[in-house]
Amino acid sequence: MNTGIIILAAGASSRMGVPKQLLHIDGISLIKRITEMTMETACYPIVVVLGANRQMIRKELEHMPITIIDNPQWENGMSSSIKMGLAGSYMTYKELEAIIFLTVDMPLVSAELIQKIVEKAKGVTGNTESSPDIVACKYDNQIGIPVLFKRKLFNDLLELSGDNGAKKVILANKEHTVTIDFPEGKIDLDTMEEYRNFLSNYNQN
Repeated sequence: MNTGIIILAAGASSRMGVPKQLLHIDGISLIKRITEMTMETACYPIVVVLGANRQMIRKELEHMPITIIDNPQWENGMSSSIKMGLAGSYMTYKELEAIIFLTVDMPLVSAELIQKIVEKAKGVTGNTESSPDIVACKYDNQIGIPVLFKRKLFNDLLELSGDNGAKKVILANKEHTVTIDFPEGKIDLDTMEEYRNFLSNYNQN
């Protein structure tokens, strides 16, 4: 199954106070870290959507075999980045059968998790869950990113507006959605306090 990845990295990180994409873990920026992780998977293409602070962030991605898309409408909300990411993915590779959305602020997303999502999306012959349209991660009593959408739902994603993200399409297609338990998904770096707490715990392990 031809599966691409879109990394949504256009936000201004207003709650963090600094561009979270450039914060470091193990000496590597969050944006570079997650992009390098996706390159360990079999997914193609890898598309990174930039917006706020794009010039600084772009420097972290130089010489990588990825597609970088600028979203000049990033202030209009998450939906604009989803649309730009899908357009960039299609321009890069027209045979896409599915797409996985990621964000930079979930530091425990791994190549192994991405592989599990892809395998789940392929389905199992004879299984009632065979070949779902959406595979979402489940954590902290919610479902969400990382999430895979099959091609048949791309138009639904393109019709999103404002700050509506992928979750709106998930909720509208619950009966065609399966989940993967990813308890580490609750770790989401939105504030400087969350980032410092993560580093403190991470460095102890």
